[in-house]
Amino acid sequence: MSAAFSVDNLSVVYDHFYALKDVTIEIAAGESFGLVGESGSGKSTLLRAVAGLAPVTNGTISIHGAPLNGSKRSKDFYRQVQMVFQDPYGSLHPRQTIDRLLLEPLAIHGIGDSDTRIARALDEVGLGNGFRFRYPHQLSGGQRQRVAIARALIVEPSILLLDEPTSALDASVQAEVLNLLEQVRRDRKLTFAMVSHDLGVITHMCERLAVMRNGEVVEMLTAAELAGADVHEDYTKNLMVASEGFVRA
Repeated sequence: MSAAFSVDNLSVVYDHFYALKDVTIEIAAGESFGLVGESGSGKSTLLRAVAGLAPVTNGTISIHGAPLNGSKRSKDFYRQVQMVFQDPYGSLHPRQTIDRLLLEPLAIHGIGDSDTRIARALDEVGLGNGFRFRYPHQLSGGQRQRVAIARALIVEPSILLLDEPTSALDASVQAEVLNLLEQVRRDRKLTFAMVSHDLGVITHMCERLAVMRNGEVVEMLTAAELAGADVHEDYTKNLMVASEGFVRA
């Protein structure tokens, strides 16, 4: 299976501090891949580097085999790769209606038939047309995150970067959003790179994962190996103990 994207010896340095150090990961097309580790381990920085939101000091990032140039990203890149952030309220403009929020990426990419596409996007994430002219503050946290997912999907990307997409939501809503993401990935044959501190979420959503610590990958596992506690690094074992509510399969 061909790689949807890969990073090779990727480093991100801020004022002599290595936020990422020589990270190499390859994610196959259609795969859901997890990134786990404690706060400051570099997992979110990796997604931000791929998205062009963090400066790459050295190493290469490739999308469908084509290497990217530095931190600059083209429109074509953002048609292929979209990111969903942790805080759905912070990522949505508070003074724009949901209609305007979904229209903007279509306008940027010159995609027509906006009325049909917006209605379809809202329907796909379980929100009807009745939400179209509301503002973010009129929605619950789960509804706002559904809008953020709809905004990412509306340009029909092949890769979603998911940075703790449910950690700001309560448990019942979290399950609904995770199930939505799983359904969308199957329907659209998407590739996921998902950051989470919750090992239970990662084993549910992902086939493989990388365990990160201090900007480096310390262990690569399948979800089945993690769920079965078939791990080798003490750091990973400690993560399992610290992950509240983690249940072995």
